[in-house]
Amino acid sequence: MTEGAFEVLYRELQKYPEKFNNYFRMNMDTFDELLDRVSPSLARMDTSFRRCVSPTERLMLTIRFLATGDSFTSLRYHFRLGISTISAIVKETCKVLWDELHDEFIPTPNQQRWLQIEQKFCEVCQFPHCVGAVDGKSIRIIKPPGTGSKFFNCKKYFSIVLMAIADAEYRFVAVDIGAYSRTNDSMIFKNSFMGRSVYNRRFDFPPPEPMPGTNGPPLPYVLVGDEAFQMAGNLLKPYSSRGLDATKRNFNYRLTRARRMVECTFGILVSKWRVFAKPIQMKTETVDEVVKCGVVLHNFLRTKEPAIERMIEDSQMTSI
Repeated sequence: MTEGAFEVLYRELQKYPEKFNNYFRMNMDTFDELLDRVSPSLARMDTSFRRCVSPTERLMLTIRFLATGDSFTSLRYHFRLGISTISAIVKETCKVLWDELHDEFIPTPNQQRWLQIEQKFCEVCQFPHCVGAVDGKSIRIIKPPGTGSKFFNCKKYFSIVLMAIADAEYRFVAVDIGAYSRTNDSMIFKNSFMGRSVYNRRFDFPPPEPMPGTNGPPLPYVLVGDEAFQMAGNLLKPYSSRGLDATKRNFNYRLTRARRMVECTFGILVSKWRVFAKPIQMKTETVDEVVKCGVVLHNFLRTKEPAIERMIEDSQMTSI
């Protein structure tokens, strides 16, 4: 316990801000703020038999797991902790991070928030009345025992689905996690809480208004998705690619620019938290907690470190 990564590496990294940022995927001030938020929920008492794992070490271990996707066996030698201890710490810390952060950084949108999102889509993508882009992301997992083909997707690997709405600043607005990946995106969205809210018009979108600068009829505020989604009053998808005139081609181009925001958001998430770049070997309910944690940390860091996140965003756009 006296020669693990926390005892040896943590204080050493604090002397070198650039290396600290590379190791933790955030700067020291942000890490300290995050630690202040979660410490009360992570603190444990020492016993007469052994010293408890401190909140700082718990957070360090969990962040390193998310940043690298290393196996618990590898982290065992790195942190000098037992595999079962590491497993429990990662699960508990991910849950605490979600519980402490999601109300602030993934709040339920109201009309004012939807209008703020629409202004940014109009500015960046020249697509007025767009309040979000929706899509699904397959999160690779190791096949859970006794599940047959429930988690086997069309790309020939096992996964769960992260269904998300993203804004034009690459932040998650709403998420649904854990659906069977053998189901298509349209059905997953339709059966999710946010999908039912959209199709049943319960998502508190702003009321229909004319397009900016026109006196035309009032038009609804909408989400945009790809061809897989079922259209609704508040959900648009591109025209079929056959027999398009210039107006429809231009519409498809603008809609695709707006829809790409959610794909870029997924890309930025995976580039920072490499655990999502390889199969996760955990129980599915624990994978759900890890994904929720990654999503809320993504929004937290885009809010707290906008300059650094913009550099990651630029590199992601270049790769696309």
